[in-house]
Amino acid sequence: MLDPTQERLCAENTTDFGDLSAMIVNCTLKRGDEPSHTDTLLDQVATIFEKVGVSVDRMRAINHDIAPGVYPDMTEHGADRDEWPQIWPRVKAADILVIGTPIWLGEKSSIAQGLIEKLYAHSGQTNDKGQYVFYGKVGGCIVTGNEDGIKHVSAGVLYAMSHVGYTIPPQADAGWIGEAGPGPSYGDEREDGSRAGFDNDFTRRNTTFATWNMLHMARMLKDAGGLPAYGNSQELWSDGMRFGSPDPQHRT
Repeated sequence: MLDPTQERLCAENTTDFGDLSAMIVNCTLKRGDEPSHTDTLLDQVATIFEKVGVSVDRMRAINHDIAPGVYPDMTEHGADRDEWPQIWPRVKAADILVIGTPIWLGEKSSIAQGLIEKLYAHSGQTNDKGQYVFYGKVGGCIVTGNEDGIKHVSAGVLYAMSHVGYTIPPQADAGWIGEAGPGPSYGDEREDGSRAGFDNDFTRRNTTFATWNMLHMARMLKDAGGLPAYGNSQELWSDGMRFGSPDPQHRT
């Protein structure tokens, strides 16, 4: 799965990532264990994580009955069933969250949008420093498709993750798209026996950079005890602390 350069980077790494955990969520529209091109690219991310000691939790979201909505438990708001309350502790525990999505009609999948809405359901919750609950955690995005849209999809996913509190490292997205029109998707076997996209240095490089940048950012945040709470604590703001912000009603 990894090429010699990726293998060497893992072998020569001297940073201890052993106390980090990552959750990788594939938002494919394919159910069960049907082969997923997005999963194939996510395999590179997971393999690098695992080779440097990160605990990896993988999930295919469509295989779970996650009710649409922006509340943590939609059964309290009319849904017959919602598995999200059982999934949420896994998401909350992860130092790194990677969202993988295919491109459909130039957009992220409906499953990816649903996952983002579920993250937003927790956007009002806080950590033990009074910051929003995703502070101190790292987000990234992996995208596959057959036509244009990697940057557009990544922009939407990464913005949403940043908005709810995730820290987004530099170049935290990667993807692969084939030629316009019908054709092989990432990892499909070609007539000559090769696999589509595996020889694409741009995709392999960007996937590698994104994965290592997520690792480095998560390491720095973990070592620092998360982000400093001064100036961004919702609890302190609610208690009246204004962190030096001038009162717009005050006139001198």
